[in-house]
Amino acid sequence: MSNKTLDLSDNVYEYLLDHSLREPALLAELRRETSELEMSIMQISAEQGQFMALLTKLLGVKRAIEVGVFTGYSSLSVAMAMPTDGELIVCDMSEEWTSMARRYWEKAGVAKKVTLKIAPALKTLKALLAEGQAGKFDFAFIDADKTNYKNYYECCLELIRPGGVIAIDNVLWGGAVADMSDDSADTRAIRELNDHIHKDDRVDMSLLPIGDGLTLARRR
Repeated sequence: MSNKTLDLSDNVYEYLLDHSLREPALLAELRRETSELEMSIMQISAEQGQFMALLTKLLGVKRAIEVGVFTGYSSLSVAMAMPTDGELIVCDMSEEWTSMARRYWEKAGVAKKVTLKIAPALKTLKALLAEGQAGKFDFAFIDADKTNYKNYYECCLELIRPGGVIAIDNVLWGGAVADMSDDSADTRAIRELNDHIHKDDRVDMSLLPIGDGLTLARRR
């Protein structure tokens, strides 16, 4: 027994994957292709993708938002878990990386569920609010430029319904958030968001040690 989260050794991590992961072949193919990119570290882990797919099903998500697409592993995980009439709006600035995501959405037969917005994400989120979309989404996932994390969170909090959930990636930032000698802009921004959500009585929240740290915030 333990009174704190287990520190995963390589052997325990392999056991976790062997006894938990049910990665569909297409997601595994996307993960392998992405691993050949110089920026492959930006891809979420397979077990995190599976967790987000389970969360999508548990919440009965029909409308969702993603801020930061990269090559599409997280969006594909969520879109495949949504019903056939689901809608996923995804925001990114890169035509190059999202071109890979588009290919896999098509391969998986979920492209009709996904609307890609190539534009600054804050512009897209604010446009949705201006269109009267506040409270119309079930789920949001934030995994983009860290200095805008708090702005993305505030917009998404307006866009999701009561009972909806925001998931925020990289909230442990490789452990840098606990290293007070790290004063970089990204680290400061993540610390600020972590403090903000911890004190935010508009949500129920939990910070999970999965991947690089994943916060779940449920709108009350």
